[in-house]
Amino acid sequence: MKPKFKTATTASVPKCRLSRLCPPQHFALHIRSGAANVVGPNICFDGKIIMSHVLNNVGPGLNIVVVNGESGVVEKSHYLDMNAGNPEDILAYLKEIKPGMIVLVASFDDVTKKMTDEMREIFVGMGSALIKSVKHRDSWVFAGRAGAKSKSLFEKQAAHDEKTNIYEGWPEMVEVAGCFPRNQTDRLTD
Repeated sequence: MKPKFKTATTASVPKCRLSRLCPPQHFALHIRSGAANVVGPNICFDGKIIMSHVLNNVGPGLNIVVVNGESGVVEKSHYLDMNAGNPEDILAYLKEIKPGMIVLVASFDDVTKKMTDEMREIFVGMGSALIKSVKHRDSWVFAGRAGAKSKSLFEKQAAHDEKTNIYEGWPEMVEVAGCFPRNQTDRLTD
């Protein structure tokens, strides 16, 4: 008599600390802003931490991950120094992001010192509804798509307010998490 063996099935585990699995054609993401100017932000995409304080690849300003919206391949990740950076270089970096790219952003420290209206408009073109209201020392996280026609569901802001700040002179950290859809060409502009 042959022994019967049960085959082990590998249960899928949700990525990026989500509570559930993402449906097909979606990527898991979890973005957390920095806390004050002390604890750096964290950006997880499709199960991999791309930027974090522990990886020592975050900095003051806008921490950005640019992902191919179809394949899910991380094209680049960088922080744009909004305190001491050159505004022309920051603008050029943002303008290089091609339509269809998924853009993940987490603030750390103050993001407004070098922020221009033109930079804000680029984020609006990625689906941001809050970037125009981001002020000095606000916490802000965002996931959008370059060339998007609709507003992103993945955006949160905590306003700097001396009466409600959690950290001395700084608002709470904010985070967004969920399942971001792969590119859908009908939702992109030309």
